[in-house]
Amino acid sequence: MADTVVHDEAGSRFVLMRGDRELGETDYLTRADGEIVFTHTEIDPALQERGLGSILVGGALDQLRATTTARIGATCPFTRRFLDTHPEYQDLTTR
Repeated sequence: MADTVVHDEAGSRFVLMRGDRELGETDYLTRADGEIVFTHTEIDPALQERGLGSILVGGALDQLRATTTARIGATCPFTRRFLDTHPEYQDLTTR
């Protein structure tokens, strides 16, 4: 069964799903200027260190790239590190 990243816009989060099981989430807030800031990322502790956080954050960023022109930021250490180490997403931080 494939993992999918689902945008829960009402909850201001993206969720990593495997079937009907929630594996993790990354939360965000939208600032008054329209910037989207990731504040927290968490994967089920039993599944950590398997690359699922990167799948989640990458999927969230891909969706935001496709659906918005908002600048992306992060106070979440995991997401900040992801952005720093994945140059293909740097354009999102300078929109």
